[in-house]
Order: sequence, then C-alpha cells, then structure tokens
Amino acid sequence: MKLHCEVEVISRHLPALGLRNRGRGVRAVLSLCQQTSKSRTQPRFRGEPGGLDPVCLLISTMKDKVGTRYELKENIEQFFTKFVDEGKATVRLKEPPVDIYLSKANSSSLKGFLSAVRLAHRGCDIETPLLTLTPVKTSEFEKLKTKMIITSKKDYPLSKNFPCSLEHLQTSYCRLVRVDMRVLCLKNLRKLDLSHNHIKKLPATIGDLISLQELNLSDNHLESFSVALCQSTLQHSLRSLDLSKNKLKALPVQFCQLRELTELKLDDNELIRFPFKMGQLKNLCFLSAARNKLPFLPSEFKHLSLEYLDLFGNPFEQPKVLPFIKLQVPLTLLESSAQTVLHHRIAYDSQTIPFHLCQDLDTAKTCVCGRFCLNSFIEGTTTMNLHSVAHTVVLVDNMGGTEAPIISYFCSLVCYIRSSDLFK
Repeated sequence: MKLHCEVEVISRHLPALGLRNRGRGVRAVLSLCQQTSKSRTQPRFRGEPGGLDPVCLLISTMKDKVGTRYELKENIEQFFTKFVDEGKATVRLKEPPVDIYLSKANSSSLKGFLSAVRLAHRGCDIETPLLTLTPVKTSEFEKLKTKMIITSKKDYPLSKNFPCSLEHLQTSYCRLVRVDMRVLCLKNLRKLDLSHNHIKKLPATIGDLISLQELNLSDNHLESFSVALCQSTLQHSLRSLDLSKNKLKALPVQFCQLRELTELKLDDNELIRFPFKMGQLKNLCFLSAARNKLPFLPSEFKHLSLEYLDLFGNPFEQPKVLPFIKLQVPLTLLESSAQTVLHHRIAYDSQTIPFHLCQDLDTAKTCVCGRFCLNSFIEGTTTMNLHSVAHTVVLVDNMGGTEAPIISYFCSLVCYIRSSDLFK
C-alpha cells in the first residue's frame, strides 16, 4: 500500500536543543511494508501462515530511494487528522520521537492509508497486500508531478487522468467548450489556467477545489459567473481571478463574498454595472475593467483601497443635476422589515423566507448614513477622483481624465440635504 504526498519528519528534540526545522516538506512515497526473511522474495499478505512479521512505514524520496523505516506496532502516540479533507495529517511516533507531517495528498487515499497505519499500530490484520522493503523506482516519483502546461489540442490528454498531485494546470488554446470534470478531482490545485478556450459555462463544482488561489478564464465565451461559485470554498481561497475577454454583462451581488481577492481582471467584457457591494472586497489591490459599458460606479466603490486601477474606455455618463426621488411615506411594512433584518444582521436564506425576498435583501442599497434602503430612497450622482481609491490610476479617457461618476443613495431628505455639498 502506497501514498504519494509531501512529507516532513520533525524531531521533537529540536526545541530543547534550540534548533528549528526547515519548515518545508519534500515529495515522497510512503509504503506500508513487512520485513521478511532474505529467502522470501514475494510480498506476503497479513494472515498468511508462517508467522507475523512486524509492519513498518517506509518513507522514500527522490534523493533517498531506499527510504527510512519506522516501526508501527504499538509505536504511535497520536494521530492529528483535523485537516484530512485538505490532504493533511500528522502521525506522532513514540520511538524515535518524531512527528511525520503529511500534506498535499489525495484526501481519500490519505484516509485509507491512515486507517491501515492504525491497524498496523494495533497489530491487527491489514486486508491490503503489504510490500517488501525494496527501493522505490524513479518512475514512482514521476507521478508526483506538480505542474502541467498544455497549449494545443493535440497535446490534451484524453485517455488518462491528470496527476492527482498537480498544483498548477494550464490548458490553453485547446478549444475546450466545457470544464473537464477530471480537473475537479485535483484537490491540490492552486493555479488553474483555462484561458483561450470556448467555455460558455462554469460548473459549480469548481468551488470544491479547496486549495485554488488563482483562476484564469480569460478569452472564453462566459456570459455569467454563478452565485454558487461566489458562495463556495473559493470565498476563503481565491486570490486572483481573470475574467477578461468574455461576454459578461453583470456580476451577481454575491460576487463580493469572494473577499480574499487581491487581483481582479474584467477587461473587454460587456459589463453595464459593478456589484452594489463592491466595497466589501477589502483585500483587493489590483482592479482592471477597461473597455466595458460602465455608465457609473456604485456608491461603495469609494470604500476600496487599491494599488492599481484601470477603467479606461468605459462610456461614463455626466452626473445628473437633479436627483431621482423615490421616497415612500410612511415606509411600507416590507421596507421597515428589510431595514430591521439588515441593520441587526439577522441571518436569512431561501429556506426561511421566499427567494425573491432574499434577492431584495441582497441588492439593498446603503445610505451615506449607514442605513439600508430597499424601495424607498433618493438617488444622486457626482464625480469622484479615482486617485482617492487607488495609488496608480490609468486615465479613463483620451483627454487625460481621472474622474468617474459615482452613484449615491439616501434614505431620507435629511440625509440628502446633509450631503448636498457633494453635489455642489
């Protein structure tokens, strides 16, 4: 039984000696082996007649193919498996006093391997065949490939799976019309480049790639970015997203739940608006949305703090002289209830209230005073110098301008009058 992963063996004596480990693992092949007599040349199964030889853990690396052997029977002090679904675990041995850190493993393979290690620790029979103590072949380490770049259709693998150890996969110029489902099994994937294809729709299961940090979907045929992706594990992992050169007209309000984003590219789409809650992307440093159809920026855009901003080539409108007034006096029950739910941050979903009400709450506007507006508000526009939100700003037009119209909402006449200096 074998497991391919990254391994780091740490002696627990190091802190007492004032030493530290180097802090990084190496690619390795872990094997459960049974030490047999020299005369025995074939692997033996647990339970075969002839006595039970102790089971050991053999860790082999590219530099040490013979490997290092660790006894297992009654020699494991503790298992640490909190992050086993992420392909990580730790096995603490009694003798020698070391911790064996496992990472970047296939989660299902890791669970099966740890179950077998537990049985070996208890001295129980293991149903899978045990290997002999033999050096690992170089071909075994070829399975630990972490990067694969494919830039033509003829090189695209059709008959075999992608290596499960991949961390960086690029499949560009392959004329793909959909995302290959085999890619969605690569749980160690950190960077996925599907640019320059013909993909029209993204499967929600991309959100199951729990380690994904960079996603490049530029130059495809995408017309939407699903809410399911915005509410997936990408919320916690995704740092860079490239959606340039597609056919996007709008992004869902839930897009702003991808709060770990630091880089966002939206150039050469058909965007007519940004999400209302754009200001929630607190970690965003790089934003490029050149050559779209944006008439104005949302009010929360002013809460961004960027290093680089490019909005060149958008048909920004001139601010309107008079505001658009849509106040309801008195407030409807729906408006009052919505304000209460949002103000007190009461949790809601389509299981507790109708779906259309969830949509209304998700798209609620925010007054400059902090209150929320649903259908009762005053809408006004003014200009904003983009240098107030970004250190480096690409000119918005050929005239050298760095200003763009921004829309603001007010929950009452009082708030509008107090902020009327914005429109002077």
